[in-house]
Amino acid sequence: MGEVIPFKRPTVAEKHKGKTLCQSGFHKWKILKEKQFDVKQGKLITVYQCIRCAKIKTAAL
Repeated sequence: MGEVIPFKRPTVAEKHKGKTLCQSGFHKWKILKEKQFDVKQGKLITVYQCIRCAKIKTAAL
């Protein structure tokens, strides 16, 4: 007789793997206090960093 292999359904985590919030554009931004002045532009800027993926974006005031 052959071996019986149990059928395993993928879990929800396995099913949606790779479809994280940051990849869909839903970042969780936090303001960095270290960099507030851009020397090249000579302007005050706000630097944001995503808590989950560490992506950085800037906004001029």
